[in-house]
Amino acid sequence: MITLLNKLQDLLDATRAADFLGPLALRLYLAPIFWVAGTNKVAGFESTVAWFGNPDWGLGLPFPTLMAALAAGTEVIGALFLLVGFAVRWISIPLMVTMLVAILSVHLQNGWQAIADSSAAFASPLLGVFQLEDAGPAGERLSAAKEILREHGNYDWLTETGSFVVLNNGIEFAATYFIMLLVLFFIGAGRYLSVDHWLARRFRTGA
Repeated sequence: MITLLNKLQDLLDATRAADFLGPLALRLYLAPIFWVAGTNKVAGFESTVAWFGNPDWGLGLPFPTLMAALAAGTEVIGALFLLVGFAVRWISIPLMVTMLVAILSVHLQNGWQAIADSSAAFASPLLGVFQLEDAGPAGERLSAAKEILREHGNYDWLTETGSFVVLNNGIEFAATYFIMLLVLFFIGAGRYLSVDHWLARRFRTGA
């Protein structure tokens, strides 16, 4: 029995020959997300600065022009670096900072859920110990919107390919991206299909 288990473990370990696919997948998933976020900030830079700095309807951050420029630059450059696998561990640091700022200044007040779903675990008062904030208000908006659509629209057609949803704008997506970046920070860009790999082979002894 032990021999069989060892052979199965050996087969499992053999898949590590393709372990570069993990960080590659993370990089290719995150690159377009940060590219869109960054280029949108650049395209609407004045409105981004206004949103960053306004304490009434925006984030109320200090030095909004500098903060907006840093956020946009980090996301655009970070997207390019992730795409080609260059300085991935280094660029993961400021990208994680942008995610933390987004979590604390934008999303935390809305709880966990990115999209309102009263059936999800973190929306349930039964699991309040894990719950950042009840998604009730967004759930109420969702119910009201569905009633309006059923009464005044073709609800079956509108929901033919999926259920109607309302954005809750919680920390879920930003936290997910942070965790993915944290993994890249520790494991790097991966072998073969990254600039970092070939630079390390060329310039780092024993790499």
